[in-house]
Amino acid sequence: MWSLILHGGAKEIDPEEEEAHRNGCIKALEAGRAVLAGGGTAVDAVEAAGRVLETDPTFNAGYGSALNSDGEVEMCAGVMEGRDFNVGAVAVIKGVRHPISVAKAMLHEEPILLASDGARRFAADKQLELCDPADLVTPQQRDFASKSEAKDTIGVVALDQYGDLAVGTSTGGLDGSAPGRVGDSPQPGCGYYADNQLGAVAFSGDGEHIARKALAARVMQALSARRALSAGRAAMAGVEEVLEPSLREVEAIGGEAGAIVLTPTGKSGWAHNSREFAVAFMTSEDNHPHVFLRKKDEGR
Repeated sequence: MWSLILHGGAKEIDPEEEEAHRNGCIKALEAGRAVLAGGGTAVDAVEAAGRVLETDPTFNAGYGSALNSDGEVEMCAGVMEGRDFNVGAVAVIKGVRHPISVAKAMLHEEPILLASDGARRFAADKQLELCDPADLVTPQQRDFASKSEAKDTIGVVALDQYGDLAVGTSTGGLDGSAPGRVGDSPQPGCGYYADNQLGAVAFSGDGEHIARKALAARVMQALSARRALSAGRAAMAGVEEVLEPSLREVEAIGGEAGAIVLTPTGKSGWAHNSREFAVAFMTSEDNHPHVFLRKKDEGR
């Protein structure tokens, strides 16, 4: 069995943008599904889906990322494998097409996180896709009269047929943020985490608040407690219950967030306290993908 869940960010989605978010999530889900259905690994599926989201300017990752206060694109990404706890992450990287691929390439390297020029140099050494930093800015962003919108992080969590979990995040940060700003997305235990025995989680939202509360680590603790209470039956209904305490924690300090989670048995869950949270998921047992923009729509 395989399972895949992804999100396009915890944020507000205007009515005229809803179709683009649904279509973008479905396209990314299909890329990850193709990898898993073909016998590929969870980490390759995470990368494949993440690259699609990074290519789509609907989402705040890769092309069309938010501009900092200097009008530049600085991106962060993180990837983690649940079997051996390998982590690869990049922060404040410029001039690369796919930060999630750079992070994945670092999984078996000694440093788990590289930043700025060092991260781009690593990408160049690995012959990954570089570009002029200006090529990541859309025509709409170049129009200074257009409204600036703080979008958010993208995240993907996958379980492959071999029982391995993987998670990936990618973001362009916040509009107008200070140059060099790093949020939760590249930090394991904050924006993401994976453990084959417990599950995997990816967060999105107010990065500083998520990092201050180490929300991914809190979810892993909740998954551990859930596993003990259920005698290992992690696939029982309501897995999103492990996310809700973390959302209350971040809300208590004035933040918004959304999260996706996947258990070792392929049970997925999601929750958010933001207005919208575009999510798509599918398993090898499903005939079609499931796509929602709000949790309240799931039961309709």
